[in-house]
Amino acid sequence: MFKYSDTNKRYHTLDYFYKHKFNNKIAKISLNAGFTCPNIDGKVGTGGCIYCSKLGSGEYAGNIKDDLVTQFNDIKKVMTRKWPNSKFIGYFQAHTNTYAPLDILKEKYELILKQPDVVGLSIATRCDAINDECLEYLSELNKRTYLTIELGLQTIHEETSKLINRCHSLECFEEMVKKLRKKNIDVVVHIINGLPYETKGMMIETVKYLNTLDIQGIKIHMLSILKDTKLAKLYEEQKFKLISRDEYIDIVCDQLEYLRPEIVIHRITGDPQVSDLIEPDWLIKKVTVLNDIDKEMVRRNSYQGKRVR
Repeated sequence: MFKYSDTNKRYHTLDYFYKHKFNNKIAKISLNAGFTCPNIDGKVGTGGCIYCSKLGSGEYAGNIKDDLVTQFNDIKKVMTRKWPNSKFIGYFQAHTNTYAPLDILKEKYELILKQPDVVGLSIATRCDAINDECLEYLSELNKRTYLTIELGLQTIHEETSKLINRCHSLECFEEMVKKLRKKNIDVVVHIINGLPYETKGMMIETVKYLNTLDIQGIKIHMLSILKDTKLAKLYEEQKFKLISRDEYIDIVCDQLEYLRPEIVIHRITGDPQVSDLIEPDWLIKKVTVLNDIDKEMVRRNSYQGKRVR
């Protein structure tokens, strides 16, 4: 059996991590706190990343028209019906969630921390959107709750990064990982498989690079082409090749083999809203993709970290 599993999983799942850290079922509650992004408002770029939806990758977050407590309680009700005795992590998901004056950040974070049964916060952001003042506050916050900072990277390849309009360098990303780890803050990194014109080898290289850094978790997404995005226009114009379902499963299994076993896999496929999805349509069947990743790892007699030297 894989070291970090008490089921049939051959990789280090988030559910396993939470279970052993908190001795309880943990549910993440996705929130939309009304932030924007330095890649939208002109600070570093305009228009945002080409794949980003109008909701800032927060399709499953709370309704932005509601205040944070209402969002939290509405989603909590749904989670509690599924897992009656669960505890909660407030997940600031939509857009860039450290991109605001410190007093506003404090107000929003502390409000969620005060809610019953909240054991931590997960904050999605960019490497270029955490200033020194914010970093010091996050360090203090980390001492009194379980804090995770989620950094979008998507790819290590500069040509792709320019194409998708990330507007930050790999050096900036790596420096922020080091700064967060000096404060003992857990870091989870987002990557995307299937970005335009990237090869399997390039996707593997991104994971190999991350394996050399002091990160605690990773989210692996499949590229979703969503309506009303710049990516949708690019796809219509250039019809770049999308990786197939079987190719995706093969790539993910390879990536798992190159990741240290202690790195927690927070996500292993995409989860787009069906109404907004243009391609690939196989993403709709998320559970079968997850099951087939498990089956492929068994077929290979493999596990997370198998190729780590």
